[in-house]
Amino acid sequence: MPLRIAIVGRPNVGKSTLFNRLAGKKLAIVDDQPGVTRDRRYATGRIGDIDLELIDTAGFEDLSDHSLEARMRIQTERGIDEADVAFFIVDAREGVTPLDRIFADILRRKDTPVVLIANKAEGHQAAATAEEARVLGFGEPIHLSAEHGEGISELYDVTEKYRQLVEGDFMDSEAEDEDEETKPIRIAIIGRPNAGKSTLINKLLGEDRLLTGPEAGITRDSISVDWEYEGRTIRLVDTAGLRRKARVQEKLEKLSTADTIRAITFAEVVVLVMDEANAFEVQDLQIADLVEREGRGLVYAVSKWDLVEEPQARMAEILEISERMLPQLRGTPLVTLSGATGRGLERLMPAVLKTYRNWSAKIKTRDLNDWLALAIQRHPPPAVDGKRIKPKYMAQTKGRPPTFVLFAARAYAMPDHYRRYLINSLRESFDMPGVPIRVTVKANSTTNPYVDATSGESSGPPRVRAKPKMKPGEKPAHPNRVRQKPKGTAPATPKVKVAVKARADVAKAKAVKTRAMAPSTKPGAAAPGGRSKPSGRGKR
Repeated sequence: MPLRIAIVGRPNVGKSTLFNRLAGKKLAIVDDQPGVTRDRRYATGRIGDIDLELIDTAGFEDLSDHSLEARMRIQTERGIDEADVAFFIVDAREGVTPLDRIFADILRRKDTPVVLIANKAEGHQAAATAEEARVLGFGEPIHLSAEHGEGISELYDVTEKYRQLVEGDFMDSEAEDEDEETKPIRIAIIGRPNAGKSTLINKLLGEDRLLTGPEAGITRDSISVDWEYEGRTIRLVDTAGLRRKARVQEKLEKLSTADTIRAITFAEVVVLVMDEANAFEVQDLQIADLVEREGRGLVYAVSKWDLVEEPQARMAEILEISERMLPQLRGTPLVTLSGATGRGLERLMPAVLKTYRNWSAKIKTRDLNDWLALAIQRHPPPAVDGKRIKPKYMAQTKGRPPTFVLFAARAYAMPDHYRRYLINSLRESFDMPGVPIRVTVKANSTTNPYVDATSGESSGPPRVRAKPKMKPGEKPAHPNRVRQKPKGTAPATPKVKVAVKARADVAKAKAVKTRAMAPSTKPGAAAPGGRSKPSGRGKR
């Protein structure tokens, strides 16, 4: 019986896009304009090996009158009541809105289980904003990009648990941990055409299970084969060769390519098989980068090694190319082998199992913070705009792949090169080569709530300057007019320091006063009594 799923959320968060992806065809109309979907739409779909019955609903509006939006809300609530599980979608770019909180309160009053999905979470900035959805009370959100297909594997794991719960074979977390050692490990064998993928699987199985030959492109479908290695169940998936997108012209090859990419999405460890003559060419680099973005464990397998004349020199050259061209996958194990003769085949599965353990690793919070203190001491974070970034605390949020959250002051200013330093140091210190590591930097809760955590700019209300006080009868000046001093005010005299000069002026004033009081010797000058002395006359 298929699992019935209702896809719900406010308008324009990507509900119909996820509906089309799970259905495998474009059934619902998708547009940037909100409110395109109005009625409930039903379709069958699949996610991995789980059969689904999908219900696409209209965007939720907080209305209860007789309007069109209110009637659309009634249709959405009926779809939730019919479903076994509700996929509650929020927009990771916009964050949690008040309408999301209102809809979350309504979903909590329902009996339908809820899976929280943060859609449009491609990129580091959107992934950091997606963590805000925790406040809705439905646990950790699944980071998803319905348009690009990222995060489908995490959605598959959660859907599988609800399928087991509905069908009655659900196991709790303790039983699941005990069953971890018995469930099969999904390993996808990928590479370019005629790289030796099917030959490698036949050699591992010890029989000609898959069709092989010198012609390129023999395998078209992804074939899964169960196999037991040292008491552990292994599920090997043989895939079609991946060529450059420009060379894929036929419709059948396009379907085979899509099937191969789907096998990568649902695998746990991926073995990239390359021909030794042209290892790590452009297509191999693109395939390895795709595996890293999907968050799968990776092992390099260089086939046809029995044809190499100088193995040591060729091995050093291949390692140098891998470290230089794929720095984000530094330390990925590389195994040289020959699928035809079986040479070096005994080293492949130990490398795969070690990568699987590293991919599922869980690190204690105390060990993480001890490592963080040493990493900061060895290489302190840079200062941005004169202020230093201060990492405070680190914790692992989930595994497969290992995902961590780093809380720091001025998190928005954390440069990418320092984040890469932390990832490489984390991979080296805890011995996790060949495993994608996710580190999200978030701001402390004590930071200014009006400061945007991604750009550092204030998102609150702007500061308003107080208007100058006006006197009664005074007209306000034009904003473009230069302010002038009012008439009748004397210019302010600058204060001059008079330390030595003052004494000289006082002495000079005294000398002038003394000369004024002394009698003059000039003819006709006034006498001390004020009368002028007659000139040229004697005494009478």
